[in-house]
Amino acid sequence: MAVPAVVGELIERFTEQQKDYRFGRYNETQLRRDFLDPFFTALGWDVDNRKGWAEAYREVIHEDAIKVGGRTKAPDYCFRAGGGVRNFFVEAKKPSVDIREAVSPAYQLRRYAWSAKLPVSILTDFEEFAVYDCRVRPAKTDKASTARVLYRKYTEYVDCWDELAGLFSPEAIRRGALDKFISSKKIKKGTAEVDAAFLDEIESWRDVLARNIALRNPEISQRDVNFAVG
Repeated sequence: MAVPAVVGELIERFTEQQKDYRFGRYNETQLRRDFLDPFFTALGWDVDNRKGWAEAYREVIHEDAIKVGGRTKAPDYCFRAGGGVRNFFVEAKKPSVDIREAVSPAYQLRRYAWSAKLPVSILTDFEEFAVYDCRVRPAKTDKASTARVLYRKYTEYVDCWDELAGLFSPEAIRRGALDKFISSKKIKKGTAEVDAAFLDEIESWRDVLARNIALRNPEISQRDVNFAVG
């Protein structure tokens, strides 16, 4: 796939003003408008809904609403290649954030995607582009590299454009390329997918509830306790 001219222009602009972006007052909103919106547009996404599709079918949702730990959170972007079904989140950070090493942004993104049951999502400040396997349950103690399956610098975008477009363009997703990529990444031993982890958590709640019922009601048989918490 030919690299759109705008990608080269974005790389050139970022290189020329890198110090201002990294150390000035350049914020996340500015980054999204100046770099990420045109970058994902170049990948083929209708970022601004120029097609005028109804909300239920628009390709890109800005600040989508999801429930995380009982609270409503808003990932910066939600991408949907068809039918209003979420494919992946993108969480944006200002260029002063060290995507490669910072723990908090990686945990934030993975927690969003884990809660939404999305297998993969992206963390980026344009300067860095990190893809995470979000089937791995996130923990605050994880390193930034935990579950990271792809990492690219902005200076590599031209050379790796086929790779990025081959995974994250809407056409590639509709062809099943992202699904194949995900299935090729095996879950590491000692981790769990969201459904399995949730079932384990429910089982632990049942165990605690059963113990509590038995403790407070010694006259109830074990069979009745099991029935009550089943």
